[in-house]
Amino acid sequence: MDIEDILDFLPNRYPFLMVDRVLEIEKGKHLTALKNVTYNEHFFQGHFPERRVMPGVLVIEALAQAGGILVWDSIPESKDKVFFLSKIRNIKFRKPVYPGDQLILKTEILKTKGNFCLVKGRASVDGKVVCEGEIMAFITRLDQLEKK
Repeated sequence: MDIEDILDFLPNRYPFLMVDRVLEIEKGKHLTALKNVTYNEHFFQGHFPERRVMPGVLVIEALAQAGGILVWDSIPESKDKVFFLSKIRNIKFRKPVYPGDQLILKTEILKTKGNFCLVKGRASVDGKVVCEGEIMAFITRLDQLEKK
């Protein structure tokens, strides 16, 4: 899946799109994707100017988006559905992510129940795990969201 296909799956756009390419996908099971981390990322201006490091929450977001593509491709009638991060657990950060790194994002579906899906994610750089944990998403239709 290239970026044009990903844009069909995810509602995220610049500067918040965190998946550049899907390398492998097995419907209902697992997905491998990548995120090229460049010096030009907007968040590097302030995190941190002396030694740029990708914020951990954005590594989690990249895993959540990769998991969202997997879930979206795996459930029936997904075209009108959106996914919202509802819980993260057992998240561990192992190493920092720097400009020039290529994040490999691996996700697998652990469980689906009703409108919830639990995904296990692991991000690595050069074969070394930088972040791993579990992400739960709430699945709904856009027209069912409450506006306040």
